[in-house]
Order: sequence, then C-alpha cells, then structure tokens
Amino acid sequence: MKDIVETAMEAGSFKTLVTAVQAAGLVDALKSPGPFTVFAPNDEAFSKLPAGTVEGLLKDLPKLKSVLTYHVISGKVMSAQAIQLATTQKPARVPTLQGSPVELKLEGLFTKVLYVNNAKVIATDIEATNGVIHVIDSVILPPNM
Repeated sequence: MKDIVETAMEAGSFKTLVTAVQAAGLVDALKSPGPFTVFAPNDEAFSKLPAGTVEGLLKDLPKLKSVLTYHVISGKVMSAQAIQLATTQKPARVPTLQGSPVELKLEGLFTKVLYVNNAKVIATDIEATNGVIHVIDSVILPPNM
C-alpha cells in the first residue's frame, strides 16, 4: 500500500491536485504518518472552476495552501464514520487542517449521498498507508475566499 500522495499520483485522475500539492510544498506533510482524510477533487472538479482560477492559485502560494489544507482533516475517517457523523450531528462540522470546518451532510430522498459542503462524494475509502482518500466532484473553498 502507498501513502496518500503516491496513491493520488498512481490513480491518474488527480493530476491538477498533485501539481497543486507539489507547488504548495505540501508533499512531505501528506507523506507523513498522519493519519489524514483527504477530500480529493479530481481533475474534472478542477475543470469546473472559472478560467484562470487554478493558474491564479498556483501563483498565490498562501491562498493555494489554504485551499488545499481545507480539503484535509486530521485522522482516518472512513465513509461509514462520515455518514454516521452526518446522520447524528446536524450540521456535522469537522475541523480541517486549514482551520475552518467543513460540513458533512447527507442528501437525497431514497439513496442518501454524502456531501462535503456542496461537493458530492463520488468515490470513498481509497486507503493509503497514512490515511484515506474520498473523491469529490467539486473544489471546496474556505469561507474567507
């Protein structure tokens, strides 16, 4: 099993995220023992951002770090735990490494779907040696942005 960074690189659908993590100097942090839970926007999620947003973030490292660390929480939270939190605590606010909390919620009438803020979780429980990755369909931004 590989760490979070290696797992994301190997998947092939997180090229933009990996580039951003490298540019922000967060590779070593995400290779450390953790454990971490990463809500990872795939390349398609980054492509939904307005034109020039990614390029702008890559030039503004403090803002880039803030956005990236807003996608990471301390500890290994598997999808069953996230769903349990979203079911029992409304709203379920979970602190991120950035400092501001994300909100976990379940939406849907019959089939409940997990959301992180307004990003839909589209794949769960991709395990790594130092945590877990859940794939989201949108980039989430901290409240101050």
